[in-house]
Amino acid sequence: MQAMYLLRQAQCPQLLSLSPALIEFSFVFRPLGCVACFSMNSNTPPLISCKPFSPTSKHLYRLLCNISFHLRPISCTPPPPQVPYISYTQGDSVSFVVKVSTADFNHLVGDHARDNQELPALVPKRPSSNETNGCKQEPVMAIQVTVFPNVGFSIGVGFSHVVTDGRSFGHFMKSWASIHRCEGDLACLDNYLPCFNGDLINDPVELASLFTKGAERAFQSAISPSILFNNFRVTYKIKDSQVELLKDRVKTKCTQVNGSEPIRISTFAVTCAYMWVCLLKLQQSGTHQHLSSTDSDALSYFHFAAECRDHLNLRQTYFGNCIILRLASAKKSEVLGENGILVAATAIGREIMEFQKQPFKDAQESWLKIIEIFKMGEDLVRVGSSPKFGLYKTDFGWGRPRNIENPILPSFGTCSMFVIAENSEEEEGGVEFALAFASHDLDIFNTIFHQGLLKLESSK
Repeated sequence: MQAMYLLRQAQCPQLLSLSPALIEFSFVFRPLGCVACFSMNSNTPPLISCKPFSPTSKHLYRLLCNISFHLRPISCTPPPPQVPYISYTQGDSVSFVVKVSTADFNHLVGDHARDNQELPALVPKRPSSNETNGCKQEPVMAIQVTVFPNVGFSIGVGFSHVVTDGRSFGHFMKSWASIHRCEGDLACLDNYLPCFNGDLINDPVELASLFTKGAERAFQSAISPSILFNNFRVTYKIKDSQVELLKDRVKTKCTQVNGSEPIRISTFAVTCAYMWVCLLKLQQSGTHQHLSSTDSDALSYFHFAAECRDHLNLRQTYFGNCIILRLASAKKSEVLGENGILVAATAIGREIMEFQKQPFKDAQESWLKIIEIFKMGEDLVRVGSSPKFGLYKTDFGWGRPRNIENPILPSFGTCSMFVIAENSEEEEGGVEFALAFASHDLDIFNTIFHQGLLKLESSK
């Protein structure tokens, strides 16, 4: 990124009065971020004028405070066996920064290979944490607007998974956008207002006790030595027509190979299966270790988060964390074989079906198994986010975002990670993936990914 300078920094004032509150704690403890980029057009008021801080920016600032009050608490993590919690007290605030950048906006929002360190500059650093009597305290969110004069701007949000999962965050962004579009009228949310009642949450398999016994710290200890940030990030897309071809192929192969075994053939299952196959092929490519005969029965794992709101009879607008970790597995040799997409889709689909039948069965065992996989350095493919969050429907009145990205794409040793979202284009049904690679893997993965789709289309 080229020159960037600070235009305005402030703390959102208290606009709505809340009594001190404790909110249920999360089962995942890692910082997250989101960058939504918008092109300037005839519907976009000028965010930057000759004045240091334009009226439009001030309006955005006021509306930010109106909607973000519920993300103003402090997360508190006391030493075990005490339970982490979220605390709100009068006067707590959200850090809000406006910056100007001379970087190439169109480069940043492209799908091509980009420096993996460019997007994090568009997300604010949350204020530093402090520790009192062994209890770590830190703000849960900060917001940064970055303006690329006469071209576009981005809204970067840094937040903690302690306070919200992906669906709640999507709800927050779309609520904020709706209020801005309606010029501050909260009535436009109608029945879309968030539900904050943490008392509605039950813990049927006592996952809380697992975390108070130190499982989260064991997880952090397992992954920390292997965390790395690859040089380049790329966005890949699968069009709606290609999604349908994948579904047809899996359905046909399933009948031929598995007989009448039921399988969940969803967009998520088949596209994630395709990515699982592609990433495993990359791991077995010339720059990595080849699969030996002794590894033919070794397992490859696919890790995803499943939402539990429906299974706990919660509204979709429940604000908080309501996810559980799931783990699918299949033999490496079969994922890499002729019917690899079927094998991967069957494993993912079966895990989704098991979750729907018994959502909390073996929940603790799955979490401990994931920790073991990281410790042992076994092959794991991990997906974040979901096309169902509909983040590209976030409309402040300026039109669809040009691009929405998770700015942080780490790798964890033998774990490959990608983020899935709905297609940024108007087309319904397609999906896109964000991945980060080392430079020597870029061309190899490009070939694997695109040749696979060409083969799929040529066989229809």
